[in-house]
Amino acid sequence: MPDILSPAELARFNRHIILPQVGLAGQEKLKLAKVLCIGTGGLGSPISLYLSAAGVGTIGLVDFDVVDDSNLQRQIAHSTADIGRPKVESAKEKLIGINPHLQVNLHGDGITRANVREIISQYDLVVDGTDNFPTRYLVNDASVLEDKPLIYASIFQFEGQATVFNYKNGPCYRCLYPAPPPPGLVPSCAEGGVLGVLPGVIGVIQATEAVKIILGEGTSLSGRLLLYDAMAMKFREVKLRHDPTCPACGDNPTINDVVEYEQFCGLPPTETVEEEEDMADYDITPAQLKTMIDANPELYVLDVREPHEIAICAIEGTHKIPLGQIAERYAEVPTDQPVVVHCKLGGRSAQAVEFLQSKGYSEIKNVAGGIIAWIDSVDSSLQRY
Repeated sequence: MPDILSPAELARFNRHIILPQVGLAGQEKLKLAKVLCIGTGGLGSPISLYLSAAGVGTIGLVDFDVVDDSNLQRQIAHSTADIGRPKVESAKEKLIGINPHLQVNLHGDGITRANVREIISQYDLVVDGTDNFPTRYLVNDASVLEDKPLIYASIFQFEGQATVFNYKNGPCYRCLYPAPPPPGLVPSCAEGGVLGVLPGVIGVIQATEAVKIILGEGTSLSGRLLLYDAMAMKFREVKLRHDPTCPACGDNPTINDVVEYEQFCGLPPTETVEEEEDMADYDITPAQLKTMIDANPELYVLDVREPHEIAICAIEGTHKIPLGQIAERYAEVPTDQPVVVHCKLGGRSAQAVEFLQSKGYSEIKNVAGGIIAWIDSVDSSLQRY
C-alpha cells in the first residue's frame, strides 16, 4: 500500500505530526477526509482556508455567487482582482495556493432541493457558512437524512454563534429552531451590517470543530451553542438538547426527504422571487416608483432606513422615519394621499407597510428590492452599499 502522505506533505505538516493528539495517523485522517463547505463568503473563507492549511485532502465548495467589492471587507478568500469572478473559482485558487496537495471540488450552481442529498452524500461532514433560512433548513435536513455531521454558525453585526449538529446522537438545527421566524423579522447582514473580523473568529471555530471531528479528538460543540460578543469580547454557551419530537431527527421523524424550503420560510421560490406575479400585493418595482414620481413629484416617499445609511445614498425628496420609530411617529405619514415606503432591500419597508396598514393606511406601497434595486435599475449615480 502506497504511503498516504508524500515526503513533501510530511515536511509541510510537521507541526501537526509532532502533536500527540494528531501524529502521523491523525494527519493521514485529515488527508483522507472530505469536507463540504457551503458558502465561500464571510464564514466560508476562513473555514476553507484553514481546512486547506490543515491538510484536509478534499474540500467541496458550494456557492453560485460572484465576487463583489462589498464582499472584500470580510471575505478573505477573495481579492480586488477577483471582482466579478465566480466565488468558487476565486476561493479554489487561494486554497490550492496554500496547499497544492488539496483536491477541490466546485459546486458552482449552488445547492437545491434536487441536488443537495447527492452532493452531501459525497462528503464526510458538512460545514455551513450560509446566511439564509431556506438553505440552513435544506442543509440540516439533508445532513440528517445522509447521516453527516453538520458544523453550523451564524453572524450578525457584532455577534456570532456556533455549534455542531447531527453528531453522535446530538441535536440538529430543527431541535433549536423548529420553524423559521416570520419573513422580515430577522434582518440580514446586508441590511444590519457585520463587523469584518467577526466571521474570521466564528469561521475559525467551525474549522476547529471540523478538524477535531476528523481526528476524533477533544470535546465537540455538539449539545452546546457557543455565543460570542465581539464588543464585550466575551464567550458564553447555552446547552442544547436533542428533541425527541423533532420532525427531522426525533424518535419518530416525519421528514423523509427535503422539501420546498422557500415556501416553508414564507418566501417565494428563489428562481422566481423577482417575478412581479410573486410580489406581495403592496409591492411595486423601482421602475413603477419612477413612473409615479414622474407623474407626481410631490409623491410621499418614506425611507425607513437608519440615518447612517441615508448619509450614504438617498432618493431625492424622500421623507425619513427609521423603522424603529414608526410606531411612535406614524401620525407624521399622511392618510389622504398615496404613500410609498422603501429601505435598503425591501424587508424593513415591508414591515413598515404592514404596520401602517394595521393603522388604516390603504393607499400604501412597498418598493421591492429597496434602494439597491432602485440604484441598479433607475439611478446608478447613487452610491451602492
